[in-house]
Amino acid sequence: MAQAKTGGCLCGGVTYDVRGELRPVVACHCHQCRKTSGHYVAATQAAQADVTIRGDTLRWFRSSDTAERGFCGNCGSNLFWRRHGNPYISIWAGTIDGQTGLRMESQIHTESAGDYYELPHMPVIDQSELS
Repeated sequence: MAQAKTGGCLCGGVTYDVRGELRPVVACHCHQCRKTSGHYVAATQAAQADVTIRGDTLRWFRSSDTAERGFCGNCGSNLFWRRHGNPYISIWAGTIDGQTGLRMESQIHTESAGDYYELPHMPVIDQSELS
């Protein structure tokens, strides 16, 4: 079994524990990720059943007909993304405490990448390949 990971937002209003496997990190360059983060997003993923979230400042924003984004309503930290009806939740890798042991392995939506940065040299995958 994977070692439990902890994480949370900048102000500490939202914290979480992950007690299962984390997927390698995927970089997402889509328009929504760029708008919510100010850059591209680097996220891992876990089964929602393996994630315990605490804190009364967690807010969910329905960013599309199929998904929502979780953030701290106090400090604004972006933390999560989840597709309605999917058993997995994406977790912003930078919100995990300490060393993660994870590596960025691929990227999606590269056609939406900003013109001010170079794309990481790694495979581009179709989002349908992700859980």
